[in-house]
Amino acid sequence: MDTFSDLRFFALLMKEGSLAAAAQQMGITPPAASRRLAQLEHRLGVRLLHRTTRRMSLTPEGETYLLDGARILSDLEALERTVAGARSSPRGLIKLAATLGFGRVHIAPALSAFARAYPEVEVQLHLTDRPINLVEQGFDAAIRFGDLPDSRLTARRLLANQRVLCASPDYLSSAGEPTQPTDLLGHQCIVIRESDETYGTWHLRQGDQQQTVKVRGMLSSNDGEAATHWALEGHGVLLRSEWDVERHLQSGQLRRVLPAWALPPADVTLVYPSKSDLSAKTRALADFLKHWFDRDRRD
Repeated sequence: MDTFSDLRFFALLMKEGSLAAAAQQMGITPPAASRRLAQLEHRLGVRLLHRTTRRMSLTPEGETYLLDGARILSDLEALERTVAGARSSPRGLIKLAATLGFGRVHIAPALSAFARAYPEVEVQLHLTDRPINLVEQGFDAAIRFGDLPDSRLTARRLLANQRVLCASPDYLSSAGEPTQPTDLLGHQCIVIRESDETYGTWHLRQGDQQQTVKVRGMLSSNDGEAATHWALEGHGVLLRSEWDVERHLQSGQLRRVLPAWALPPADVTLVYPSKSDLSAKTRALADFLKHWFDRDRRD
């Protein structure tokens, strides 16, 4: 087997997530795929994967081989396109991850339109409330909010978005209106459980002044739509993306809380695990989603 063939095999293995699935894609038996991986590791003289009966994960050497190999394969494909004088058309499989609520409400409809525009691109959408490791779990891209946590990832902003604090007029009438962040400690706050690190911790800024409060409440959820419904029903103060509650603020069903204080931005981005040129299919998806959100903002 040549080096490029090995790189493609390993990339396919991580994309599929198991030797059995990779073998099925290649039209060989799982033992044959296992032997090929063993031969590759023997040739390189390093272990590329930690394997158990239930899962496999990349070693540091495996992560380097996967990331740098993806760049090499991308450069090779670009060279072949240049020599052949052909423009690559979007085709093949894209594995995309997104959060449960935003993915269901906003990304799924966008992908329906994308599938009609690009019938040769197969899209697998994975919705989860848990953090995703794009490299280890074999995803081509993911929808993220806010700052990029991993310097090895590259992001394209799809939508500028701010977070806001809000509550129903009925709740504020009965509980009083906060005038500074520490007042939130005495309020019922509806918390969206996005990750263990950010659970109930709200960061606010006014000029050079910054305050962090650890809020509590009787209701919390990993689903933003459920949390918004509770806020509309008067159960407390909610931190939510402006994108998601804008219509309720405009109608008066919700009111801004502490409007003079800013929260960390929640820009919607498409992230992917390589700083090399995007493949035609991923570039097409990024362009399509950017246009989709721009159009929704204009409508």
